[in-house]
Amino acid sequence: MNIYGLIGFPLTHSFSKKYFSDKFEREGIKNSVYDLNEMESLEALPDLLRNTPNLKGLNVTIPHKKNVIPFLDDLDEASAQRIGAVNTIKIYADGSTKGFNTDYYGFKQSLEEWLDKRGENCKGFQALILGDGGAAKAIKVALEDLHVPFRVVSRKKTENSLLYEELTEALMQEHRLIINTTPLGTYPNISASPDLPYHWLNSSHYLYDLVYNPAVTEFLKKGLERGAQTLNGLKMLELQAEKSWDIWVNEDTLWSI
Repeated sequence: MNIYGLIGFPLTHSFSKKYFSDKFEREGIKNSVYDLNEMESLEALPDLLRNTPNLKGLNVTIPHKKNVIPFLDDLDEASAQRIGAVNTIKIYADGSTKGFNTDYYGFKQSLEEWLDKRGENCKGFQALILGDGGAAKAIKVALEDLHVPFRVVSRKKTENSLLYEELTEALMQEHRLIINTTPLGTYPNISASPDLPYHWLNSSHYLYDLVYNPAVTEFLKKGLERGAQTLNGLKMLELQAEKSWDIWVNEDTLWSI
């Protein structure tokens, strides 16, 4: 039995098990299962790898995307090393591990498709990235490759980020694309949302939430109330999951971003 799975904490919000279980059934993939491995500390990862001989691959979610790197034998240079975060681990027959990042692909493609359907493209957009954790790292690189200037907004002031209270009406109007990379609003804490000045949103704004459970987060709901276009993270999940599967079952020489 080939075993795949997800590590993170908490995992009450994850659709990954259902997604891969449905994929296995739909595509007639035999002798494969996908497990959830709730892991508060990465100190448990070596035991999981050692005690699960048929483990072929893992997805990585909050809060481990950056901190998992020292636990791995190798990093994919084109994705994980460049981005500085891992969301996919391939486990080879000799037990060695290699980290990849497919969040980049999932976000970039879903963003381009979303804007194209609305007669827009990335040219002319400036973005605010809400949050500065592991998920934000892939978003930054994708926006750089799309030539979309961005500012990071965080609860902690750094040389390269803004505080939420520093957002002005002018900044909000200049940055029509707003991307939430934080877990705020994820089930079961569905009433939470980033502390934006939502009253400055209008119909020219595009709000993208990496959260996908619930389908309409409080962040997106507040955008809709102001006429903004909105998208949740489900399509990104599906795209990155398919890339993860390609990495697990094919030679990684076939992988590129």
